[in-house]
Amino acid sequence: MTVTPLPSRAATAVERASTALGRLRRGRLLHPAGRSFVGETVIWGTPGPPTGVALLDDPGRYRTTVRLSKGTPTPGSWPDVLGLAVRLHRDDGRPFDLLVSSSGAAPVLRNLPLPRRRFTGTYSTITWFRAGRRRLWLAALADPDAADLGRSLATVAAATRTDTPRLVLAVASAVGPWRLVGQVSLGAQLSAEQDAALAFDPTRNLPAELRLAGPLAWLRDQTYRGSRRARGATAQSGGSTATTV
Repeated sequence: MTVTPLPSRAATAVERASTALGRLRRGRLLHPAGRSFVGETVIWGTPGPPTGVALLDDPGRYRTTVRLSKGTPTPGSWPDVLGLAVRLHRDDGRPFDLLVSSSGAAPVLRNLPLPRRRFTGTYSTITWFRAGRRRLWLAALADPDAADLGRSLATVAAATRTDTPRLVLAVASAVGPWRLVGQVSLGAQLSAEQDAALAFDPTRNLPAELRLAGPLAWLRDQTYRGSRRARGATAQSGGSTATTV
């Protein structure tokens, strides 16, 4: 008799539970309420020592899809763990999905999802990445010169109709300061149907040099798999077809 290893059985159980919950919800299991937008990402390059990830270290410009969301979701402008998903569409056809949650900017607080009211603020990956022997955290930070995104998904959408909101991308070590590497700009809002079709994979849609690590990586992988299965989506479903913002 073949015995299935415990990690494999646990992974199957988590994925099946996530699929069942997603079907009950009839939509996204995680961050169901959100708005998606055409975007553009400009990578300036990494200041100081390189990270070992070419996409972060080398200047570039990428067509992007951006989604801002509420985690629970709470009504209106009530505090919630806010989410930001950024998909960089690369020339090789393999996207880079960066998913970050509202958090603090300080070294300890960047590891914690923190509820807040405003969509303008710090978003971090919470868990870390491995790039060779390096531990890296990625973040999207508020741009002090950009339009305020407000306290609700409606105000986020309104900001993109009158301006081009921006967030700054950054990278840090476990205790080091954030180093600014690029900028994400938000443009026209996608339709509700396009938002519903969009699906992300934060553990597999990564540059070759980058690997999601930490205690939440395994759980996140299985949960997102189950959520996509419940919706009949794939790891590369949806996304903007526009060239720039």
